[in-house]
Order: sequence, then structure tokens, then C-alpha cells
Amino acid sequence: MPQLNPAPWLLILILSWVTLLFLFKTKTTNATALNPTTAADLKADKMNPWNWPWT
Repeated sequence: MPQLNPAPWLLILILSWVTLLFLFKTKTTNATALNPTTAADLKADKMNPWNWPWT
């Protein structure tokens, strides 16, 4: 059995993470650009579970 080269799998893993982070970044920047937040919005967002991060 020849030993598998770990380099392509590492490259695939890194590229997938970069694409995921890029997609998440563009999603968040588009959301913030379309909805400029004010102090009242920030106070309201804390009470709204739909706007909590990482949910």
C-alpha cells in the first residue's frame, strides 16, 4: 500500500475554509451595508434572538 500524500487534503481543507470565510464575510458586509445600525437598533437587536450572532 503506498502512503497517501497529505498535501492535497491539506490544500482542500484550507481552500474550503477560505471560501467559507469569504462567503460569511460578504454576507455580513452586505447585511450591514443594507441596514446601517443606530444605537436604538443595537438595543433592539439584543432583545431579538433572530439577530444574535452565531445562531
